[in-house]
Amino acid sequence: MSPESPGIATAHAFIDAFNSQDHERLAGTLNYPHTRLALGRFRTFESAQEFIDSATANEPRLIDEGWHHTVMAKIEAVHAGPDKVHLAITNERCHEDGTVYNTFDTLWIATLDEGHWGIKFRSSFLRQ
Repeated sequence: MSPESPGIATAHAFIDAFNSQDHERLAGTLNYPHTRLALGRFRTFESAQEFIDSATANEPRLIDEGWHHTVMAKIEAVHAGPDKVHLAITNERCHEDGTVYNTFDTLWIATLDEGHWGIKFRSSFLRQ
């Protein structure tokens, strides 16, 4: 197995859980504390429950914007080691008919913490 494989698999698991809006499974794809940088702000989630609460509260906003699913259009491991992978990703937010309405680049860091691969940090150029 290549060193980047676990990080890439974790990113795909995140997108799969995000698309199903399964907040508990989504929280399980992260390592904590988990930090996100978006819209010029850092937000750190200390626990899975804190993340689940936030993701649940965010679901109506996704529905209001017409979101149906997200496609990971591109993923590349830009650095990889035995316990950390930096991933350059391009995500596309899509309507139900598959029309892409928002494309953005994002950098994720997947880490191996206590035997668990999870996304530890996400920084995106999402502007909505």
